[in-house]
Amino acid sequence: MEKESDCRTWSLQDPLLTRYHDCEWCHISHDDRYIFEMLCLEGQSVGLSWRTIINKRQAYKDAFYDFDIDKCALLTDEYLDGLLQNPGLIRNRGKIYSVRGNAMVVRKLIERYGSFDSFIWSYTDGKQIDGHWKTTAEIPTVSDISTRMSKDLKKLGIAFVGPVITYSFMQSIGMVNDHLEDCKYRSMGYNTH
Repeated sequence: MEKESDCRTWSLQDPLLTRYHDCEWCHISHDDRYIFEMLCLEGQSVGLSWRTIINKRQAYKDAFYDFDIDKCALLTDEYLDGLLQNPGLIRNRGKIYSVRGNAMVVRKLIERYGSFDSFIWSYTDGKQIDGHWKTTAEIPTVSDISTRMSKDLKKLGIAFVGPVITYSFMQSIGMVNDHLEDCKYRSMGYNTH
């Protein structure tokens, strides 16, 4: 029997985490809607585990119109206040309202750069950074690029984007490939989610 890579150890306690590791994590995405979804979900995870967020993901998709950027930018205070009663979400006012605020900023970035994808991927010149890690201890939680991205996004008005969150965001859309060298999911290519 083939030995399981240590790369998957963080995901094996939960089927949704396992699916995320195998099919999405560190797989390249250039889809604006998906990139926006990951930006928002990573922001929701501040102070919490990714397991908590991934298990609430469908509730977030339902509440925020599958993270349709234009629809999220037009959400009313009344609608957002109603979401504070939704037990499927993290009922934190700042986090709930951040989805609308972030969508408004992202719409401006799309107008300026043609797509959110073009803006975000410019941080790596459109290329994936592959760490070629051998052990999980080598995988970073922050980088110079995530620190710069964090500062820039904060200046633009995007919320919940500290450098650790932006690094996780980079992993989520495949800007970095942090699958270990022996992980069979490391070269799955583009995210088709």
